[in-house]
Amino acid sequence: MWINFFKLRLFCCLLAVLMVVVLVINVTQVEYLDHETVSATFIDSSGQFVSSQMTRISRNPYCGYEHQTLSSRERTEEDSLLAALQWQVPDVGPVPFVKSTDPSSSYFVILNSAAFFKVGSQLEVLVHVQDFQRKPKKYGGDYLQARIHSPKLQAGAVGRVVDYQNGFYKVFFTLLWPGKVKVSISLVHPTEGIRVLQRLQEEKPHRVYFKSLFRSGRISETTECNVCLPGSLPLCNFTDVYTGEPWFCFKPKKLPCSSRINHFKGGYLKGLLTAAETAFFQSGVNIKMPINSSGPDWVTVIPRRVKETNNLELSHGSGTFPSGYYYKDQWRPRKFKMRQFNDPDNITECLQRKVVYLFGDSTIRQWFEYLTTFVPDLVEFNLGSPKNVGPFLAVDQKHNILLKYRCHGPPIRFTTVFSNELRYVANELNGIVGGKNTVVAIAIWSHFSTFPLEVYIRRLRNIRRAVVQLLDRSPKTVIVIRTANAQELGPEVSLFNSDWYNFQLDTILRKMFSGVGVYLVDAWEMTLAHYLPHKLHPDEVIVKNQLDMFLSFVCPLET
Repeated sequence: MWINFFKLRLFCCLLAVLMVVVLVINVTQVEYLDHETVSATFIDSSGQFVSSQMTRISRNPYCGYEHQTLSSRERTEEDSLLAALQWQVPDVGPVPFVKSTDPSSSYFVILNSAAFFKVGSQLEVLVHVQDFQRKPKKYGGDYLQARIHSPKLQAGAVGRVVDYQNGFYKVFFTLLWPGKVKVSISLVHPTEGIRVLQRLQEEKPHRVYFKSLFRSGRISETTECNVCLPGSLPLCNFTDVYTGEPWFCFKPKKLPCSSRINHFKGGYLKGLLTAAETAFFQSGVNIKMPINSSGPDWVTVIPRRVKETNNLELSHGSGTFPSGYYYKDQWRPRKFKMRQFNDPDNITECLQRKVVYLFGDSTIRQWFEYLTTFVPDLVEFNLGSPKNVGPFLAVDQKHNILLKYRCHGPPIRFTTVFSNELRYVANELNGIVGGKNTVVAIAIWSHFSTFPLEVYIRRLRNIRRAVVQLLDRSPKTVIVIRTANAQELGPEVSLFNSDWYNFQLDTILRKMFSGVGVYLVDAWEMTLAHYLPHKLHPDEVIVKNQLDMFLSFVCPLET
C-alpha cells in the first residue's frame, strides 16, 4: 500500500515539474515575441492596449483618434472648430435626383448692376437655385464657389458666399481693379451630394486604405494599415512615441511587427454609393458646373485716386477678405507688397547662406521641383530616393544654400515610403535648431481629406506645438504654411478629395495657426481666383506666384 502511495506522489511531482517547464517555455516565447513584435495587440472598447490572448476589438472600425486624451483647453478648441464647420444641410429625408439642385436651371443676378462702381466698392450677387424640374428649392446647403475676373487683364479674385437656407445665396465681392469685371458662380456639389460626403466622412474613414510590406529573410507578408481598421484581427501598433499619432497595421500571420519595411497606398474602396446617390455625382451635370446669369454678368469699374488705391491694396485689418487678387497674372496680397523673383539670381541672393526645409505633401514638393529647375546653381543631390517620394536634397555650394524636402508621416498616399523614412513633421521640427538663416515651409492637407476632422486637428496640434517651441528657442526662424487648394473633380475623386473636404481642412488650418507667428501662403484663393482649370498640382504660373510670396516672407522689401 505504501509503495503504491509513494509511486502516486512521485508521479504527481513529476507531472508538476513537467507543467512548470512547459509554463516557463511558453512565458519565454511570449516575452520573446513581445520584444520582437513591438506590440501586436487587440484593442478593447476603452482604447486600452491589452494582450492579444484576452480581448477582441469591440468597435468596427477601430479609430485611434477617438480615444485620445485631451486637455480641457484642447477639448474646447476642438469643439469650437467642429462647431464652426457645421454645414447646414436640412434633414429632408431621401431626395430623388429630379428634386436635387440643377445648376443649368439655377441663376444669379447682380443686385446693384446699375450702380456706379469704383475700385474698392462692394458688389453683391444673388443666387437662386432650382431643381431639375425647374422648381425653386426651399432649402440651402449647396457648395458654391465664386470669383470675379477680367480675362484681358489676367485679373481675378474670389467672393464670399452666404447661405440663407431657403434656396437663395448672396455672394459678396470687393472690386479691386478697374475695367470690365465678370462674375462667375459654380455649383461644386448640390446639397444632396454634400449629405453623401458627410455620411462617408463619418462612416467610411478607411475608404482609402494603406498597406505595409513585412519581410524577414525569405518570408514576406503584406497587410492593411490605417488610422482606423475594421474587424477583430490582431494589430501591430505603430503609434508614434513622441506625438501620440495613432497608426495600425494588421499583424502578419508569420512575422513580427518589427519586420515592417515600407508603407504604401493600397487603393480606394469601391461601391461606396447607392444607385440613387450616384446620380448626385455626375461630371457635366452637377459637379463644378457653372450657374448662369439671368441678366448682365459683368460690371464696369473705374479707378480711384492713387492715395485711395494704395490704402485699399495695403489693408492691414485682421481677416482681410479676399486676401489678394491677380492682376496681369501676378498675385497681389492685400496685406503687404509682394516681390517678384523673376530672375534666378534674385532667388539665389534671397536664399544665400540659408537652410530651407520643405515638409509635407506633393503640393509643396512642387516648390522643390520649381526651385531646382529654375535656379541653375541649386543642384539636386541624388539620394537614391524613390521618384516623387523623397527625401530630396539640393545644394548650392557657391552661395551656401541647402534645400531639403521630406514628406509627412502617415497617412501619406505615396507609392512606397520606406519605414525608416516615415517621419512626422512635429518630430522633424523638434530636431531643428533654427535661427535667422533657417526657413521652414509646411503643407499638410490633401492626404487627410478622407478622415474625420479630429484626425487632422490632432496632427496640426502636434505641429503647432513644435512650431511654437521652435519659435521660442529661435525667434528669427521664418516659418511659412501653405494652405490647401482646389482641384479637378470627377464622380470618383469627389468621394475622396472633394473641394468640400479640403475647404474644411483649409478652414481648420487657418484657425489653428492664427496668431502663432507663422506666415501664410494662401494657395486656396490663388487657385480659385486664377483662370486656369483647378488641379491638385497647380500649373507653373500659380506655383511661381506661391514661391514669390514665400520668398517675400523670407526676404521682405525694405521699408
